[in-house]
Amino acid sequence: MKKSFLTSLLLVLPLFLSSQAIDKKEVLDHMILANGYFMKKWPDVGKTIITNKERPSNIWTRGVYYEGLMALYQIWPKEEYYKYALDWANFHEWGFRYGTANRNADDYCAAQTYIDLYNLEPQPHKLRKTKATLNMLLHTPQLDDWSWIDAIQMGMPVFAKMGVLENDDRYFEKMYQMYAYTKNQHGDNGLYNPEDALWWRDKDFDPPYTEPNGEDCYWSRGNGWVIGALAKTLSIIPTNAPHRAEYIEDLKAMSHALVPLQRKDGFWNVSLHDPKNFGGKELTGTALFVYAMAYGVNNDILDKETFLPVIEKGWNAMIKEGLQDSGFLGYVQSTGKEPKDGQPLSKSKIPDFEDYGLGCFLLAGSEVYRL
Repeated sequence: MKKSFLTSLLLVLPLFLSSQAIDKKEVLDHMILANGYFMKKWPDVGKTIITNKERPSNIWTRGVYYEGLMALYQIWPKEEYYKYALDWANFHEWGFRYGTANRNADDYCAAQTYIDLYNLEPQPHKLRKTKATLNMLLHTPQLDDWSWIDAIQMGMPVFAKMGVLENDDRYFEKMYQMYAYTKNQHGDNGLYNPEDALWWRDKDFDPPYTEPNGEDCYWSRGNGWVIGALAKTLSIIPTNAPHRAEYIEDLKAMSHALVPLQRKDGFWNVSLHDPKNFGGKELTGTALFVYAMAYGVNNDILDKETFLPVIEKGWNAMIKEGLQDSGFLGYVQSTGKEPKDGQPLSKSKIPDFEDYGLGCFLLAGSEVYRL
């Protein structure tokens, strides 16, 4: 009896210890710290973003931040978070960088937060421009808008949210058709490689392009955008929504492919199949992988015993190495589309934009908190 009990205990102990290693209150404290740093640094929600040129503050980088802020608001509904998002939407008149006749998902990414704010306090003017853009996309025949995989994250959840809001499956169907075109047709044979269960960033990186070691080029954050979009979309659409099963299978396949690629320190490299091509800690891809895997565990899509240690390791790596005492996030790769962009990284280097890395971190924290 004692031996049997001891054997059973030893089998479950690693999982028990793993689940105890992340403290729920500490997760929230870390999210609040990182977000507080950014809000203090950017008190003016309408201030333009100046890097190599001046850009308005409703571009995709800021849109991703506000996705994260709304995820934080869901679990810690401080009025200042709501006001910060609402002031941003009001400043931009609930619109997009280049107006409503705009097919670029980078620009209508802001609609994810506009719809969230509308759902909290419905007023027709808030979504007039979002509906105009989405209806234009819905009623025109193009399916090839998402020619780079980042666009899947920027655009897909907007269609999902609008389909739920309007109770209209046409948004779900158009969303799927655009996703499937990127997956199966862009480039030579689509941007998804089912053999490796990973995605090439765009047609410039599918074969015969290779990394220095001869492997295919799978950019960490690009794959993070896809798996993050799958998790976000699955969290929005109804359980009987069309094509849901395919999204689940894609999320599962990607998750299993990513497990053996995780670094010993918990991060993922910027180049998933060539660790020597600008190898090193990188937070944005790591955050998006943690977000999607934690969502998968929380919703019984992924096996807890397999993925909880991976999630724990990734989250703790970001906290121990990426999150500084000030709330600044280090090891964030600047904007770009491949491993060499924004290099080298460090714990103190400021990326060209500080907002989207924080958005990814807050999305990850929101799901880790639910664990």
